[in-house]
Amino acid sequence: MMETLLRITDLSKAFAGVQALDDVNFDLRAGEVHALMGENGAGKSTLMKALAGIHKPDAGEIWLAGRAVQIKGPRHAQDLGIGIVHQELHLMNHLNAAQNIYIGREPRRCAGMLLDERALEAQTGKLFERLNLRLDPRAPVGQLTVASQQLVEISKALSMRSKLLILDEPTAAVNPEEVEDLFRIVRQLRSEGVAIVYISHKMDELRRIADRVTVMRDGRTVATRPMAEISVDEIITMMVGRAVDTSARPRLPAVQGEALLSVRNLQRGKAVRDVSFEARRGEILGFAGLMGAGRTEVARAVFGADPVDAGEISVGGKLQRIRSPRDAVRAGIGYLSEDRKQFGLATSMDVESNVVMAAMPKFLRAGFFMNRVAMRGVADAFIKRLAIRTPSASQQVALLSGGNQQKVVIAKWLLRDCDILFFDEPTRGIDVGAKAEIYKLMEELAASGKAIVVISSELPELLRLSHRVLVMCEGRITGELSAGLADPERIMQLATQRH
Repeated sequence: MMETLLRITDLSKAFAGVQALDDVNFDLRAGEVHALMGENGAGKSTLMKALAGIHKPDAGEIWLAGRAVQIKGPRHAQDLGIGIVHQELHLMNHLNAAQNIYIGREPRRCAGMLLDERALEAQTGKLFERLNLRLDPRAPVGQLTVASQQLVEISKALSMRSKLLILDEPTAAVNPEEVEDLFRIVRQLRSEGVAIVYISHKMDELRRIADRVTVMRDGRTVATRPMAEISVDEIITMMVGRAVDTSARPRLPAVQGEALLSVRNLQRGKAVRDVSFEARRGEILGFAGLMGAGRTEVARAVFGADPVDAGEISVGGKLQRIRSPRDAVRAGIGYLSEDRKQFGLATSMDVESNVVMAAMPKFLRAGFFMNRVAMRGVADAFIKRLAIRTPSASQQVALLSGGNQQKVVIAKWLLRDCDILFFDEPTRGIDVGAKAEIYKLMEELAASGKAIVVISSELPELLRLSHRVLVMCEGRITGELSAGLADPERIMQLATQRH
């Protein structure tokens, strides 16, 4: 039996009357990868932030290496050997890898007056060598892939001699090959006795990497079990408190409706190369491909978020001149960005304001007076319709879970009543229960006559939802597959088919 490094007992935390943690119990052993699972809003991030010194618990105890500790802040947590790598990376893109890792702790010379760049690079090089990382300490972080940035964050935590490492959705934005690199590092750290808390919604990954799993629901710990002794269905049921249908849908017949969106010969540098496709009324059209294939770039170009070099876009058979997102919205096109916090929401504003944002003219009286009663009524209706978990429409969006934030973005575009909706990585960082709800909503939207375009890095998601799948590689569409012919092998063949 491995030594228990961390023990949390009866931990509680409330925010503005909302109980985020309620008598939570959790333990972690040295040299263990412990999966922490639960729906968005279950309390996982709050628990880890309490452990990392970001939130101060209202009650309960934290024991580290057999000693009760009161973690006074992030720096104190680091001093105790606790490191955290957040889902949203905290790196400075204008600095290189070495500078990011040792910022505030750089080696100096000349009585501390000057930064010793050579020693800094050598120190970082030794750290990368320990982890068998093929990274250049001098590489600007802004030019690295998301996966490499994750490894820089992990290296930063380990440079502080972390004995306990928290990884929050570490593979949310990386491709399968990069996942293998991350797993190699995790296994190496486990062999060195580092205790790892691994937060993810990807069941297949967790079954490969985790020793035990703890499930949380509504701020409480439901159960802790050895990963080898629990099934995926059991985990899901514990997470959501009900059975969830995770099976694939029957293969969908082709949709023969009119082409609501027609794109011809779209060109934008090397990112989008002569792309043509149609999205039909009542259809869910999937876009597959590896990272960097150009899928998001196509969506942004159609939506007017990025300028194009050439091409034509028609909506309902009518040629459109789309030079900005405003033009796209007027034409009936909505876009749910893969980065909902940066491009989909005003996180400092409340739910109500975010829901009505894209349709604000509907709520103006005399041109500039806002009809607050109407705004609140519409927001409350969408909260009920989409089952958005929030105390009220006046709740700040930043305080909602990822799944509920995504529902607010969906509500915004539903209110605008766009006929064509692009969903870019719609369930990234979202738990299985919220995924099922969003899948059902997309299917209902298609059934109501809208054209839905789904961009996803998760092949099971695309295969479950799509009537057709378009595959991209290096900015081009390399193939089209009907639902009956689409499978992971064919998609991956086309996704690596370079021109």
